[in-house]
Amino acid sequence: MRVILWALIVSFAAIELFSPSAPIAAQSTKDDKVVKDGAVISLQYTLSGEDGKTIESNKGKEVLKYTQGKRQIVPGLEKGLAGMKVGEEKRVKVKPEEGYGPVSEKARQEFPKEKIPPESLKVGATLVARGPDGQAVPVRVHQIKEKTVVIDMNHPMAGKTLVFDVKILDIQSAEAAPPAKPAQPAASPQPAKPNPPK
Repeated sequence: MRVILWALIVSFAAIELFSPSAPIAAQSTKDDKVVKDGAVISLQYTLSGEDGKTIESNKGKEVLKYTQGKRQIVPGLEKGLAGMKVGEEKRVKVKPEEGYGPVSEKARQEFPKEKIPPESLKVGATLVARGPDGQAVPVRVHQIKEKTVVIDMNHPMAGKTLVFDVKILDIQSAEAAPPAKPAQPAASPQPAKPNPPK
């Protein structure tokens, strides 16, 4: 009788030890490592326009790191990455409203021609203005009039639908990762109001 009872105890122990629930528990811990608020994400991306032309990419370059939920990248991309796992790839299409915003006529200002360097007096020329905190802000010549120049301070990608091809390379909890610097793939999602170009 003791032998039969001992055999039953050993059998139950073996069943518990080799049951599929152990790998499932390990798997669920691994699956918990998804892009979610507070996680520090490392990713590879290629940014294209709707026409398919590449605007920029970090493939073969420094990995882009940001903290999910901290608005360090454009909102539409951040929303599109939520729930992804390490190694997962995805194409995220971001409309202007969730990217760099629509083109704003209020972001176009006129300046006297003499305030603009002569070599920049052509439509499309890029100038660098200083924002309120002294940061460099690229602005473009939008129109040249008889005595003034219209400068466009909209973000260069304002009004454009952006297509991101992304791959999640790493996900770390906020506690385990060093603080992520704000991501700067092209420029800040909310452009600063620059001082007039000099």
